[in-house]
Amino acid sequence: MTASHLLVPVPIPDRVAALIGSCIPPRILQAELDADCAAREVRRFRGPRLGVEDQADREQALSELARANKVLAAHHPGLAVLPGSPF
Repeated sequence: MTASHLLVPVPIPDRVAALIGSCIPPRILQAELDADCAAREVRRFRGPRLGVEDQADREQALSELARANKVLAAHHPGLAVLPGSPF
């Protein structure tokens, strides 16, 4: 039995990544990219005092993240991206 916190990430060769990607539907790959970009945007707008425009931008990014996560979760619940996650 292995503990998940003891696992070391190993880089995947480009050909293997391409093979894995070819097995995933294009809409799921696009949703993953959209969710990652939206999560980065959400992390950009941190802080106790955000201006009105920054709050609107953060809300827009959260909306895009929710939309992408809905597609990802429909494919597999473990694919959802959280704003604070490292991935």
